Amino acid sequence: MTTVYFIRHAESDTSIRDGRIRPLTQKGFLSRVLVTEFLQDKNINAVLSSPYKRAIDTISDFAEKNRLEINIVEDFREQKSSSDMRRDNPDFRNALERQWADFTYAFSDGECLKKVQERNIAAFNNVLTHYKNKNIAIGTHATALSVIINYYDNSYGFKNFEEMEHKFPWAVKIVFDELRCVEIEKIDL
Repeated sequence: MTTVYFIRHAESDTSIRDGRIRPLTQKGFLSRVLVTEFLQDKNINAVLSSPYKRAIDTISDFAEKNRLEINIVEDFREQKSSSDMRRDNPDFRNALERQWADFTYAFSDGECLKKVQERNIAAFNNVLTHYKNKNIAIGTHATALSVIINYYDNSYGFKNFEEMEHKFPWAVKIVFDELRCVEIEKIDL
């Protein structure tokens, strides 16, 4: 069995628009200890992450304390945002809901959920093959993690996404037998 602990990043500074370099807030930086405490007894063999700073920084405390290198997986990156659809746009929530109703819908220059899911699942299948029967921690994001969960449990939808959207950090444990998902557990840190 392969056990994967997805760690949704801690609180980040949303005033920084560039997702790749968006740092954690002071609160987010301090809450990394919750991740370290949670993962400490999980016998983690490998730590991977999205290439985005907030995901890396969220799991770096654990990785450093356990002398584990963080392997960056480019395809674990978050959904490409649209330049015209920001959280302060009054239509933002409706547009998000529309994306969840139609995974092929994308904002003007953004990425649809289907593409995010396909990219993340392809990369994840490679990870499952490479780290077979290991315990893995992966630094990730709300949308990327949500579409991964949805791939294995298609009942996970917009309402579930909304419930976890403001949980920083957040963890999901998924257990696999080869490439077959056998358990999903959502964990509030």
